[in-house]
Amino acid sequence: MVELKAKVYGLEVVRRKLTILGAKRIGTFRQIDVYFNVPEGRLKLREVEDNNKAELIYYERENTAGPKKSDVFILKVQEAEVFKNLLENLLKTSAIVEKVREIYQYQGTQIHLDKVKKLGNFVEFERKTPSGAQAIKKNRQILEKLMENLGINPENLQKLSYSALIHMQQVES
Repeated sequence: MVELKAKVYGLEVVRRKLTILGAKRIGTFRQIDVYFNVPEGRLKLREVEDNNKAELIYYERENTAGPKKSDVFILKVQEAEVFKNLLENLLKTSAIVEKVREIYQYQGTQIHLDKVKKLGNFVEFERKTPSGAQAIKKNRQILEKLMENLGINPENLQKLSYSALIHMQQVES
């Protein structure tokens, strides 16, 4: 997968441009991601409001601004609360990220308009990509072009995950 994240001041302009491009709106979801300390990569349990199911998501990703390669493994969890209690007993929680995520689909790219509690507004792109340097390079260029079409300033690209940004904020305060 290739992805990017950028901080934006308002989501309305991006939403309007997505509509003009003909992006398909999937829906809006309130999500809580509980991150756990693990020796490699990142591990989070994602719960979606009004849904007893959850996803355990493990991923490894470069900490660079701009389109970056990400390896992701997702496990669907049926009993969210029971599984969350088990994980909290086994692993130390490193961060909790609460957000409202509006999801769009556009030409093979999933686009998230996120309102993240304590952090602000962000746009994320995720694009499934076959392995291989050429495919990754091509899909990075697709994301850069989409970023340009949506008027996202390259200076606002984020290197870090939401959990790392929240952790930095806690350290600073």
